[in-house]
Amino acid sequence: MGRMIKTALWLIFFAALYIWSFTGLEVEWKKIMESLKIVNKMLAGIFTPEWGFIWEDEGVLDNMLVTLEIALLGTTIAAILAVPFGFLAANNMSKRYPILPFVEARFPVISWIGKRILNVIRTMPELIVAIIFIVGVGPTAFAGVLAIGLHSIGLIGKLYSEAIENMDEGPMEAITACGGSRLQVLWFAVVPQVLPEFFSFALYKFEINVRAASILGMVGAGGIGTPLLFALKGHDWHRVGAILLVVIIVVFLIDMLSGAIRKRLV
Repeated sequence: MGRMIKTALWLIFFAALYIWSFTGLEVEWKKIMESLKIVNKMLAGIFTPEWGFIWEDEGVLDNMLVTLEIALLGTTIAAILAVPFGFLAANNMSKRYPILPFVEARFPVISWIGKRILNVIRTMPELIVAIIFIVGVGPTAFAGVLAIGLHSIGLIGKLYSEAIENMDEGPMEAITACGGSRLQVLWFAVVPQVLPEFFSFALYKFEINVRAASILGMVGAGGIGTPLLFALKGHDWHRVGAILLVVIIVVFLIDMLSGAIRKRLV
């Protein structure tokens, strides 16, 4: 009996919570019904795409290729620039310094700074970064490349640093014991271990960046997002359907191909 009362009280609580939410948002059911009619028109248009728009000049395929180029170039820039950041942020690559005088405990200061830099880069939204570059270099695909490249350094650098921290340090110790220099340790002991994972992480981020680049065009950074924005503004749902269909197919194929390559690398 007590359990039934407890359940009933919880149901009353959640019902009151939802009623309060609807009341606070001043939801008008008349507007909701009107919105449902618009949604029906949208779905009808989206599921009957304008096939000719896919193939025409400056159409879906042309802009989708620009989106792929933005994602590829931006990811490549980030994958290269993230390498020094990855080594900088890795604990096992950083010298340890005493925190306080006369205290034996040592702290990896350089690694800590590297991780904070990557955190700051990673927290910057791609759209905000794209808008900043659009103001700087103009509303072109180059702004999208720069935005994708800068934002991707944060995540790729973090993944690189984790791969370096998790590697087997035995080869490093062996080369060091044989009198090898720091450069020789990096080249012969570290790079062969982490390089496959570096490629895997770059491919993984490329998958994400294809989706991100599809959105950046909506703020003027080039690619498929630009015609999508115009189609949405003009309520041209048939064109929206054509764009979404191509984006879904391309992203699906890239995910499959990238996943297969990453399985072979790692």
